[in-house]
Amino acid sequence: MSKATYDDVNLILRLYDIRREEKLRAARSWYGANFKPKTMAELNAIAGPGTEGNPMFRQVVSYWDMAASFVTAGVLNEELLVQNTRELLLVWLRLKPVVGEVRIAFKDPNAWKNLETVAEAYEKHIGPEAFAAFAARVAS
Repeated sequence: MSKATYDDVNLILRLYDIRREEKLRAARSWYGANFKPKTMAELNAIAGPGTEGNPMFRQVVSYWDMAASFVTAGVLNEELLVQNTRELLLVWLRLKPVVGEVRIAFKDPNAWKNLETVAEAYEKHIGPEAFAAFAARVAS
C-alpha cells in the first residue's frame, strides 16, 4: 500500500466537512438509530420507496459507498480512511444482512461493492478481537 499523501489528507478533511452538513448529519443519526433490517421485507418497511427513511438511507449508504469508491479506485489511501472513521464499518455491518437479497432483487451483484470491499479491509485493519467487539456493539 502506498504512503498517504497531502492530497489524501485533504480528501479526508473534505469528507469530514461533508459529514457535518445538516441533512447528512440528520440522515446519519437516523441510520444509527433506526437501520437494523435483517430481511428485504424489513428494509422495505423502514427504508423502501415512499417511506420517510428512504432518502436518509440512500444518503448515508451512497455517501459511504462513494467514500469507499475513492479507495477502491486508488485515489484515497485505504489506511488513512480506516484510521479516521469507524462509521463506514457501522454502515456496512447494518447493511450486510440484506445485501444478498438486495443484489438478487435488483439484479445488481455489485451493489455497494465499494463499501463491502473497504469494510472487509477495515476488519483486517482493526483485527478480529476489536472487530468482534465493534460488531457486537453495532448489533445491539
